Amino acid sequence: MAESSVIIAGFGGQGLLFAGKVLAYGGLLEERQVSWLPSYGPEMRGGTANCNVILSDDPIGSPIVTHPSVLIVMNAPSLDKYESTVIPGGKIFVDSTLINRKVEREDVDVFYIPATQMASDMNAAGLANMILLGAVLRETACIKDETLPDALHHVIPARKADLFDVNMKAVQAGRDYKE
Repeated sequence: MAESSVIIAGFGGQGLLFAGKVLAYGGLLEERQVSWLPSYGPEMRGGTANCNVILSDDPIGSPIVTHPSVLIVMNAPSLDKYESTVIPGGKIFVDSTLINRKVEREDVDVFYIPATQMASDMNAAGLANMILLGAVLRETACIKDETLPDALHHVIPARKADLFDVNMKAVQAGRDYKE
């Protein structure tokens, strides 16, 4: 399996770091080399946040992703900041509920998913991150489908264990979404 370098970006409180942890933990369970590097401002909730995740079969030289193969964006400032950094042939996943503009590049694959609206329609507000993650897993297979449940069980805190099923439903909604 090739290296996957991912940037997940948006506002604090959207579950960006959580989605990155799920990917990273999935990589650990698959015995791959993993890096997970969160970044957020002091205001955190409502401020900008992003997460760099690298999954590789080879040792990772740096945890910083400068040219991702996958970009997940949940707000317009993040698309503005990171669109140009994606490698040619890479994939960009856009929460089209919150981002009105289209990706300007033609050398990347783009997926517009109304994740925030879908989460609201499912009575699962706050799980747009997992809907986007489902689309990423469908399009990239950066972690195996059978790895996801164990990764989620490890990342969801014990006090919120009852949210496992709704997280899985959100991931499945993202996998099933067709533009």
